[in-house]
Amino acid sequence: MADLFNKLQDSRSLLEKIGGMIPGFGGYLERERRREADKMLRDTIVNRYSEQLSRVSNLQTQLVASVTGIEYVDDLQDAATRMQRFIDMAKTAAYGYSGFFDAVKVDEAGLAKMYAFDAALLENAAKVSGAVDNIEASMGGEGMPAAIRNLVSLIAECNTTFERRKEVLTS
Repeated sequence: MADLFNKLQDSRSLLEKIGGMIPGFGGYLERERRREADKMLRDTIVNRYSEQLSRVSNLQTQLVASVTGIEYVDDLQDAATRMQRFIDMAKTAAYGYSGFFDAVKVDEAGLAKMYAFDAALLENAAKVSGAVDNIEASMGGEGMPAAIRNLVSLIAECNTTFERRKEVLTS
């Protein structure tokens, strides 16, 4: 994550370097780069979880088509609904930046906390992918209910982490 911010910072144009010499302008540019990095990071998070939601939808279709899997459709729908809620929150949440006229101001320490939450969410996407893999491997087997409960638990953790992230903005 720091690499993303550094990459954006290293790609500054000559105008930005000159503007960095103007008092106050450099801080403005840095906040803009942080906002851009936060947007890119959040888009990546949304894309990773959307991929998993698509996989869950495909598994639901397979369960409906199978005679023995229909009993798990509602449980898997619960996971899909929670995942969609998380994706929607991540898409619409405030960026890790505050402009001059923004109602909520985010300081550097707050930005660092927000990036830590985002990093945890990105790491959790791999766990969610593994949980979906586990459901796929359990199709028609006895391990299916436990695999679905694991996915629901991971998605609940994502939603909780994102709620904590929002608290950084309001504190």
